[in-house]
Amino acid sequence: MDQAVVGLLTENIISILSNEASLLWGARDAIEDIKDELISMRSFLADADRKGVGSEGERTWVANVRDMAYDVEDIIDNFMYHMNRQRIGGRSSWILHHTIYFPRNLWMRHQTATKIQKINGKIKGAIPERNQRYGIDRIEGTSSKDNQKWVVRHAESSLFFKEDELVGIEKKRQLIMDWLMDGEPHLTVISIVGMGGSGKTTLAANIYNNEDVKKHFDCCAWITISQAYELEDILRSLIKEFHESRKETNPADLNSMNYRLLVKTLVNYLEKKRYLLVLDDVWDTNLLDEIKVSLRDSCFGSRIILTTRKEDDVACHQMGGKHHIHKMELLLTEEAWELFCKKAFSSSPNGSCPPELKSFAQELVGKCDGLPLAIAALGSLMYSKNMSEWNEIYNSLNWSLSKNPKLEAVKSILLLSFNDLPYQLKHCFLYCSLFPEDHEIRRKRLIKLWMAEGFVEQDKRSMPEEVAESYLLELIFRSMLQVVERNEFGRPKRCKMHDILRELALSISEREKIGVVHVGREEMTDCEARRISIHKTDGEVKSFTGMSKLRSFLVFNKSLKTLPSRSKMLRVLDLEDAPIDELPDEVFKLFNLRYLNLRGTLLKKLPNSIGRLLNLQTLDIRDTKIEALPHGIGKLQNLRHLIMYSYTENWNDFRFFVGMQAPTNITRLKNLQTIGVFEAKGDLIREIRSLTQLATIRIGNVKETDEMDLCISIENMRLLRILDITVTNEEETLQMDALSSPPPNLQKLYLTGKLEKVPQWFRSLQSLTFLQLHWSRLEEDLLPHIAALPNLGQLRLINAYVGKQLCFNTSFLKLTQLWICNFPQLNEIIIENGVMPNLKILSIANCMELKTVPMGIEYLQNLQQLNLKSVPMELKNRIGNEDFPKVHHIPKLYIW
Repeated sequence: MDQAVVGLLTENIISILSNEASLLWGARDAIEDIKDELISMRSFLADADRKGVGSEGERTWVANVRDMAYDVEDIIDNFMYHMNRQRIGGRSSWILHHTIYFPRNLWMRHQTATKIQKINGKIKGAIPERNQRYGIDRIEGTSSKDNQKWVVRHAESSLFFKEDELVGIEKKRQLIMDWLMDGEPHLTVISIVGMGGSGKTTLAANIYNNEDVKKHFDCCAWITISQAYELEDILRSLIKEFHESRKETNPADLNSMNYRLLVKTLVNYLEKKRYLLVLDDVWDTNLLDEIKVSLRDSCFGSRIILTTRKEDDVACHQMGGKHHIHKMELLLTEEAWELFCKKAFSSSPNGSCPPELKSFAQELVGKCDGLPLAIAALGSLMYSKNMSEWNEIYNSLNWSLSKNPKLEAVKSILLLSFNDLPYQLKHCFLYCSLFPEDHEIRRKRLIKLWMAEGFVEQDKRSMPEEVAESYLLELIFRSMLQVVERNEFGRPKRCKMHDILRELALSISEREKIGVVHVGREEMTDCEARRISIHKTDGEVKSFTGMSKLRSFLVFNKSLKTLPSRSKMLRVLDLEDAPIDELPDEVFKLFNLRYLNLRGTLLKKLPNSIGRLLNLQTLDIRDTKIEALPHGIGKLQNLRHLIMYSYTENWNDFRFFVGMQAPTNITRLKNLQTIGVFEAKGDLIREIRSLTQLATIRIGNVKETDEMDLCISIENMRLLRILDITVTNEEETLQMDALSSPPPNLQKLYLTGKLEKVPQWFRSLQSLTFLQLHWSRLEEDLLPHIAALPNLGQLRLINAYVGKQLCFNTSFLKLTQLWICNFPQLNEIIIENGVMPNLKILSIANCMELKTVPMGIEYLQNLQQLNLKSVPMELKNRIGNEDFPKVHHIPKLYIW
């Protein structure tokens, strides 16, 4: 992990050298020198991490290297803070800094260079000393290799589990056995994918040991893959396993065979056989490519089962023939309880939990969140404990994985996944542990935080937001994060961290001084961690002192009213939902601040000094009491995301959100990617045409007379993905017919206001995935204009049509969610057979003339949920009687 710390610092220094050259004279040579040394240090630490050296002296030295890297970061950040103050205060400040303060600046440059040179000398002297004292170059990394061997042995022990030890695998087993013996003559690969400890190996082993399965194949082999595998050793193991499965003698010269002869032996042996091969715990596709040449498709119905934690590449890798993927789901509550009881109470009558322990036991099982490995380990830990021991463990258990030998299996298996991450992803993963347990993390929030922290690598071909999202997808594919909610096309919207992975991440973060979580009421002092996350407490945290090294401060405590002082290096200040109605002046002196989240606070205004935060990338003031932005906002040249609107209580009303007034100088912000909602005023609609880089824009208070300026501005925004337009009141007409060429990549469109007719440019929205028409009150039938849109996944119609009938008679092939709300005259909905074949959720509300279910709803065989709210009693009664056969196939039916 230490090379990740040094690697991140190196990237930040390179960025400073590239972007801040004018400020660095006098210290540039020293910074260049330390950068080169850090690059070498990162390579050394990567080798040390890979070898897994385990001596106490070596670990101490590596920790010292990490601390020296942090010292370098502190020195450079402090220098940049001091030198940039002259850019904050305008011309008068500039004059002061170049006259009265000029000697102080020279002294600051000299001091910075001296400090860096001193640390550089320590580093250069420390590495030879380390080689002599600890001999790391001679260390073989025994602790790492021993750990991998232990994990392999632990995995292969699954082959010897008794049937009655297993829980919750019956349906999973039957599905995979059907794939194994479905009669398909070509080679079929079955990938079982899931997070570490989810039961992949246990499931595969149970299937492999099944007698019906064994009889179906001529020969079988099970190979558990080490991360540090040798291909020749795997080939020899394959040959041995296949021979032993048929009780045949191994080739006499097997141990002396080279690669070519091993492949030839294996190919010849399998040529006319139907074989079953299990490759357990595969980490990369290189092995699959290397071994594929030995496993030719003989068209006898051979099968390969892979177990892996990596969904994106390994599980999906093509080896020829058919391919099935089975994702492991965590155990249900009843299954988790059954497994725990098997381990903890096997000596009790009927294996049942004593009544006096049941509440304790249930809470402990809940901590495991359905992860079989953790449930089994915890059950074994609690076996034969008395009441006082139960109390002690119940009160102290926080998954201190390194302190409890019984939980070593959990730690070792999950650490493999963490250690396999690239260094950028290690920081991103650990950062997620700062969110509270079971917290649903918004994708957009997490991406902006990672960017502010400097975790995201620069890529000339991609936007930082795109790179960060690729990191998120990688962590999900590696089963390190769980998706809680996806959009209509499978893109993650919210995710969370499994409790046990979170505890592992927290322990690493605290050890590496990356971040800590604070949950107590006591005063916080002398924190060496770079990040602090304040969670729910029994009372108010009184004060924070000794926070000079702090880079990020996150609050998840709605009673917190105190902010840390003297934390001038802060990059992240996340105060979402904190009961704060005023920010101290110190906040607006935080030159390094990149992320300021004030969403849901009680703030009524921002001061003009917001313009001092020259490095700010994200400003979120959604759902505050702020009504207007100050003129200083126009100075924030690095601002990328400006989120500024508030939802009202009833989204069904015409005005379901309120925007904020923005000064005209907001058009100076050439890096802005997201803006909204701002209230159109004066010439602002015309002037925003210069913001050609925008990806999201939300505009309120639009008037009919704004049509030409609005359409010209939108046509200039060729990168736009999300467009949201709201007129000034419900009597105002929304005129957008002059939009001849809408943005080509527009994905989401929200229009609020009366439409005289359906805009002709709707038909050209080939990338559109989401359409909301609110209070449009169209007299013309909308559906023919949008039915053929190839990517439309969500359609929300709220008071959008004044007709009596909606007829879906063609297309809508990708539509998954449909909302029909507040249609005062609608009395009939018709759905033709074959239309909306992928619809999953249908919601109908405030349609008081609709007295029957939609005609043709029985054709929607993929419909999972039907929501009915504020509909006539006659419709409710028909659903329970004559219309029940039309809706009985829908799993979830809600009527309010």
